[in-house]
Amino acid sequence: MTTDPIADFLTALRNALHARKERVDVPWSRLKGALAKVMAEEGFIKEQGVIEEKNRPQLRVWLKYDAAGRPVLHGLKRISKPSLRTYVGAGEIPLVQNGLGVNVLSTSRGLVVDREARKLRVGGEILCSLW
Repeated sequence: MTTDPIADFLTALRNALHARKERVDVPWSRLKGALAKVMAEEGFIKEQGVIEEKNRPQLRVWLKYDAAGRPVLHGLKRISKPSLRTYVGAGEIPLVQNGLGVNVLSTSRGLVVDREARKLRVGGEILCSLW
């Protein structure tokens, strides 16, 4: 059992990108699945899906690279941690890399990126930053 499964998911992605892997498998959860869906919608990963391996669901994420072979996802950072939660209001959502990246927030409307949260005028917990 891990204390921070989101951090483990982001670390697995970061390590796979550095190793130039085609895909990465992590244990599935609804939150990780929703986070991978947001990442796919934003164009940071190719696609994601759930597979059954050894009678346990696994989240399979296909990584995305540009024409030169560099990862599309340059950086990711866990913001809100189990030891220190970070909540913001709709007007307090910070920019990532001067607007080039996105913050992923857990809101009452589900997981959304920062610009969608501003549009919906909802705040929430900042899970991570992607750029």
